[in-house]
Amino acid sequence: MHSQSAVLDEIQRRVLWLSTSIIHHANRVRPNESGLKVGGHQASCASISTIMTALWFTTLTRDDRVSVKPHAGPVWHAINHLLGDLDEAHLTTLRQYGGLQSYPSRTKDPVPADYSTGSVGIGATTPIWGAMARRYVDTVLRPVGGGRQYSLVGDAELDEGAVWEAVVDPAVKHLGEIVWIIDLNRQSLDRVVPDIAAGRIESMFEAAGWQVITVRFGRLLEDLFARPGGAHLRERILAMSNPEYQRLLRCSADEVRERLPGTGEGAEALRELIAGLDDETLLAAIRNLGGHDIPTLLDAFARIDDTRPTALIAYTIKGHGLPSSGHPQNHSALLSQEEYEELARLHGQDATAPWTRFDEGTEAGDLVARAAERLRRPDYPPAPAPALTLDLGRAHRGTTSTQAALGRALMDLSRQSPETARRVVTVSPDVSSTTNLGGWVNKVGAWSAAQAPNWFADDRETILQWNESAHGQHMELGIAETNLVGLLGELGATWSRWGEPLYPIGVLYDPFVNRALEPWTFGMYAGGQSILVGTPSGVTLAPEGGAHQSITTPSTGIEVPGLLAYEPAFAQDLEWVLLHAISRLGRPDGASSYLRLSTRGIDQALAAVPEDPAARARRREQAVAGGYLLRAAEAPQATLVGMGAMMPEVLAAAGRLEQQGTPVDVVCLTSPGLVFRALQASRRSGVTAENSWILDQVFPASRARPMVTVLDGHPHSLSFLATINRVDHIALGVSEFGQSGDIADVHRHHGIDADAIVRAALDAAQK
Repeated sequence: MHSQSAVLDEIQRRVLWLSTSIIHHANRVRPNESGLKVGGHQASCASISTIMTALWFTTLTRDDRVSVKPHAGPVWHAINHLLGDLDEAHLTTLRQYGGLQSYPSRTKDPVPADYSTGSVGIGATTPIWGAMARRYVDTVLRPVGGGRQYSLVGDAELDEGAVWEAVVDPAVKHLGEIVWIIDLNRQSLDRVVPDIAAGRIESMFEAAGWQVITVRFGRLLEDLFARPGGAHLRERILAMSNPEYQRLLRCSADEVRERLPGTGEGAEALRELIAGLDDETLLAAIRNLGGHDIPTLLDAFARIDDTRPTALIAYTIKGHGLPSSGHPQNHSALLSQEEYEELARLHGQDATAPWTRFDEGTEAGDLVARAAERLRRPDYPPAPAPALTLDLGRAHRGTTSTQAALGRALMDLSRQSPETARRVVTVSPDVSSTTNLGGWVNKVGAWSAAQAPNWFADDRETILQWNESAHGQHMELGIAETNLVGLLGELGATWSRWGEPLYPIGVLYDPFVNRALEPWTFGMYAGGQSILVGTPSGVTLAPEGGAHQSITTPSTGIEVPGLLAYEPAFAQDLEWVLLHAISRLGRPDGASSYLRLSTRGIDQALAAVPEDPAARARRREQAVAGGYLLRAAEAPQATLVGMGAMMPEVLAAAGRLEQQGTPVDVVCLTSPGLVFRALQASRRSGVTAENSWILDQVFPASRARPMVTVLDGHPHSLSFLATINRVDHIALGVSEFGQSGDIADVHRHHGIDADAIVRAALDAAQK
């Protein structure tokens, strides 16, 4: 009988062989008509194959989740193949159309990854938010089990600032299920990292309240350290720069004997120590780092403290076990056919038939079978979906803003549809009160993994009551937008993980939507469904000045795949589109939404919401589909299209034009993105888009006239509207950084006030 370590080492060699073969086939065997390099990162896979083997085949349970570093995708595929989850036919399809993805994907790979990775820094942090989402479901809805949340991270990935924004968030230190395993191979894409960064990394995690376990050396080196002269060997290796150490990996035994002792005080003792080693042992010792030594890794796994997050830093060699081992430019290196055949010989494999599993009845086969059984997850049937309301029936009167209407809509929802409201969870990066969520937070409370007393509960001057418990429905993070959308993505994926849908709504200042857009988009790619509310928006946030006046965000809903985006002008429109956005969450065909709101108070009578129930329902359908004809002239000479907070100016201009004998139609656009999709679909043969009827309802050919579009954002966002009926068009909007001032001054400065709209309409009508 072999020891467990020997059996695991056999499995590790097979994992390395399979992952290398997956990449080799994609680059050297599969026909390549384009001639472009396919790639696949053989060296990056090799550096972490031992860690992943030890983790999957000894430690992981069915309740655990793992975020695999992007460049280790082939290792993950190899493990899935050995476990029996991935058929051999898939192993030849890496980076092929419809095949295995370049990086682990939760939505596109045949075996869904626990977390999609690829955008550096985002995949690493996602399990943090997955842990919070699981805890939230467990405490607010129903128990769904525990389990650790692992992140397998390359050391160069720690250069991303988003990583540290997540690590230091105050809520994270309470999440003991978080385990990061850092593959410290000391190489980035272009070079050997010059500084010895492990100490700095350790200190940064420790300062954030994490347990740090550093795995530097394997058993062979530790044994040598215990011999006479061993202390000098340890000191020499630890003091050595990364490039000098990496150079030793490329040396013959004779060169190592010459270079390793150095010139320091212990050089002679070190020279005597290595003189007693044969060449094979000496070369093995130089490569015997902890991240490639299975017993050392298992010991480290056993020391993980589940009462606080853990960072396990494992020293590794990029390209370990391959001819490119330790080469400073091996990041994209590929084995030649000759090198691949030599690797097959060393591993006892057939280069022409590489996709071998372990036979039943062998020690390795039995260990793999036990792991497969241990990792088999139960099915989670979907929870019964609550009946979703389409209209809360509130009569919106007086002057109010869409931002204020958001808070009221959530309160109305909690009263009229408590089963729906029970699944709503709001998230904010420390802007709850300034985005009008105060009433909602007071009602539902704040969620916290560690309950804390509200020391201001008896303070009569405290309006926002911050009552924390494990049953609250508002989650507050620090001021980091990437954390906000990371959490939104995971809260929006609970329906597919445990069958329990949530309706996550994140609120942040609209100028910072672009900062959050990349991780939020990546979360959508991974299957997360959420609502992001950007407020306040645009230059109507006039006194704040140009730095806080968003310009480009209106085009977000046009450009992000599958995203519903709305910029409602009136409180009633906000209520309708919010309810519609909620109805699209937590389902296989669901979608995320972006709501761009404003602090500008608008007279709600301008909305002219029909009182007739059928007409009101029709208005709602149009608002949800993208827009509606708000004012129809008897014989229009132009069409004014407005959006969001600009509707008072548009309507004022329409009234003045009518008085001057130039009647115009007024369209209130709620979603340029939906209208754009309808237009694109109408021009494709045999393609029908959802809500494509909106074009005929809002922009009928019979009423086609020269058009003026107006929005509090870049004018290009609405320019496509003129192509619906191919009319002359003047686009008004904001195309330069703003100024401080009151709304009238700022609108005048940008040429989007009523005077500018009247001039543009007259010019358009005369063309």
